Amino acid sequence: MPETLVLLPGLLNDAALWSSQIDGLSDLVDRIDVPDLTRHDTLAGLAEAVLAEVPERFALAGLSMGGYVALEVFRRAPERVERLALLDTSARPDSDEQRRRRTGLIQLADMGRFKGVTPRLLPMLVHPDRLDDPAVTGPIFEMAARVGRDGFIRQQKAILSRSDSRDLLATVDCPTLVVCGRQDQLTPLHLSEEMAAGIRGARLEVVEDCGHLPALERPDTTTDLMRQWLEA
Repeated sequence: MPETLVLLPGLLNDAALWSSQIDGLSDLVDRIDVPDLTRHDTLAGLAEAVLAEVPERFALAGLSMGGYVALEVFRRAPERVERLALLDTSARPDSDEQRRRRTGLIQLADMGRFKGVTPRLLPMLVHPDRLDDPAVTGPIFEMAARVGRDGFIRQQKAILSRSDSRDLLATVDCPTLVVCGRQDQLTPLHLSEEMAAGIRGARLEVVEDCGHLPALERPDTTTDLMRQWLEA
């Protein structure tokens, strides 16, 4: 059993994304860290900052952008990662369409319209049935407000800087969990299937009736899957 669990949040997310998992997994580990992923505008900078602030060995879980950072952490220090969980993320770089959309959101924020970013993203973030659920949407808006415009712009630039990690998958040799919401629009299921197929022995779990944020949309299911991953 790992002594430390490192949880990496996604774009416009902070530690609140993982609040249910922090509560539900704290009995299994001595320490849970949720690094701040708003401080650097390159994925390399974020990965190096994570490695500098966490213990020598750790279990590592990342959702969405956090998954991109998790793969970069593994690329730089595979010997330090005891277990790996990749939730609603991708090993691929952005497509041209994704880059255009991301650049457009940066421009929107630069123009002083940052508060319009989250409402625009929300239908792509959660299952349609949860769009009017304040238990899900409330934390999303609160996290975005805490990350703020400058943090959002740095995060988007960091995502744009990421490498293609598909070749990296074959080198992952620790217990690995891949999770995806069935209705995830931002990183659809086929991207998780690709990662799971590329990592020897990886376990793929699909969360039903769920969009891009299973840790928040389906917290009990996500916590149960991560407990099994930590205990395996």
